[in-house]
Amino acid sequence: MAKNFSTREENYSQWYNDLVIKADLAENSAVRGCMVIKPYGYAIWEKMQAVLDSMFKETGHVNAYFPIFIPKSFFSKEASHVEGFAKECAVVTHYRLKNSPDGKGVVVDEDAKLEEEYIVRPTSETIIWDTYRNWIQSYRDLPLLINQWANVVRWEMRTRLFLRTTEFLWQEGHTAHATMEEAVKETEQMLEIYAEFAEKWMAVPVLKGVKSPNERFAGAVETYCIEALMQDGKALQAGTSHFLGQNFAKAFDVKFLSKENKLDYVWATSWGVSTRLMGCLVMCHSDDNGLVLPPKLAPFQVVIVPIYKKPEEFEAIKEKVIPLKKALEMKGIRVKFDIRDTYTPGFKFAEHEFRGVPLRLAIGPRDLLNGTVEVARRDTMEKETYQMTDIENKVSHLLENIQENLFNKALTFRDNNTHYVDSYEEFKKVLDEKGGFIYAHWDGTAETEQKIKDETKATIRLIPLQKKSEPGKCMYSGKPSEGRVLFARAY
Repeated sequence: MAKNFSTREENYSQWYNDLVIKADLAENSAVRGCMVIKPYGYAIWEKMQAVLDSMFKETGHVNAYFPIFIPKSFFSKEASHVEGFAKECAVVTHYRLKNSPDGKGVVVDEDAKLEEEYIVRPTSETIIWDTYRNWIQSYRDLPLLINQWANVVRWEMRTRLFLRTTEFLWQEGHTAHATMEEAVKETEQMLEIYAEFAEKWMAVPVLKGVKSPNERFAGAVETYCIEALMQDGKALQAGTSHFLGQNFAKAFDVKFLSKENKLDYVWATSWGVSTRLMGCLVMCHSDDNGLVLPPKLAPFQVVIVPIYKKPEEFEAIKEKVIPLKKALEMKGIRVKFDIRDTYTPGFKFAEHEFRGVPLRLAIGPRDLLNGTVEVARRDTMEKETYQMTDIENKVSHLLENIQENLFNKALTFRDNNTHYVDSYEEFKKVLDEKGGFIYAHWDGTAETEQKIKDETKATIRLIPLQKKSEPGKCMYSGKPSEGRVLFARAY
């Protein structure tokens, strides 16, 4: 299956595209810039969604749904918000088509022009805060902790499956609080949830920090983020959590009566992750043999392949495998017994390897005689013969080991590709020759940040939350710097 498949060294971008398509995760659709998420890819997204949804609910959040269409006038109420999204907005202007004059197609019916145009949801702050105005009257209505699973549209000129598409799936949390301190605490809590999910479930090590003003979410007072490093040395923003202050509350006149009987604006947050995490998962772990999935998110954690020539051999193997499958499932392990008789065992091995199934068990007539099973790990490509005795516990431990190994491998890669520089010349040299994360001094000005971005295409990915007190000089301007920030080229 891996033939005609680009390697990472030959062309990393092509390797990624080939892998996403050939592993049946997604494909381009008839709509320019939009993708079709295929069943195997969607099964992984469903795992992500289920885990995150559970984590949100454990912290008191509930789900709701808001319209995909947002009145255009709403966007003008928060100036920096509209400025940040204006170029990406898809606008609905008419609501009806009619036959063209030549009768060969359809055209927009100009008599069916909307009185007010609608924006197709690029993010939901405006429509949600207009709604919250009716929901919040008193401190008793707070905190309001709501999450939405939805699709959004941001008009993109250059697209790539999962990483940047015109339409994508995500969740967006929108919360309202009585105090600034409570809202900041919420923002930080959600960042921790994203980091925990990335590291414990995706096996992706992340760094936590805040964005520079240039990179901050449009309309936010502060944007917290997690950043991951991909195998080509580029960074990927894996989640953001925004402290919105009272900006949206003031824009949409959302006030509450406090315990002290005073009228005040509420404090807000918003936070989200998207199907971009699918791209992160692929690029962080996969190799030139195909997809590599962490066991916790794999649709099937174990595949069992029978090896036989005669029908009676298959029946004997099946008799052994059925109780084995049940024993594994009793331990919460997701198992596929691949009984397709239209494909050879060799084809099945290659297919499941390419699709990243963490463990493969192969059982043939000789294994039945010896009470053994061949176990192949996807992460290391190692094969070993195990006794069937207590195999369900052995498999369970192996899956835990694979999950841990993938995280440690990615962490080692990140550590080996994290650099510290003091001069701009050294910065450019490391960026071009090695890539990766680069810690350097910055003078804190938007002008310097923009010049570095224009000249190198590298951006400040984050200002570390636990920023070390390390006075120095900005690598670009030579002006004083309070500490190093993290630079990288990014997706």
